[in-house]
Amino acid sequence: MSGAVIPVELWPYLTIVLAGFLPTEIWRWLAVLAARDLKEDSPFLHWVRLVATALLMAVVAKLLLHPTGALASVPLWGRLSAVLGGIAVLFATRRSVISAVLTGEVILISAGMLAR
Repeated sequence: MSGAVIPVELWPYLTIVLAGFLPTEIWRWLAVLAARDLKEDSPFLHWVRLVATALLMAVVAKLLLHPTGALASVPLWGRLSAVLGGIAVLFATRRSVISAVLTGEVILISAGMLAR
């Protein structure tokens, strides 16, 4: 027994909690407290939704046009087909996100296997 309070094996997990989880969790709780009196149809929340959607679309565009890692091995037509297929299923299933994501994954994996 080394007398250490925290075993060496647990330090990475403690670091993740202290440096990753707690700082962001504090801001989440502060946002919840600040937003509790906002009306759902307020102009501010409408703006927040627009900004969040724009950021998500920017990430999708980057992944489509400038992929890295394993996604770079899938041709552009496969990546575009996966996005368009997911969007089509999203509207066809009355906005079932899980169905759209699974469809996009199947198309993306299939395109990657065909490209080999």
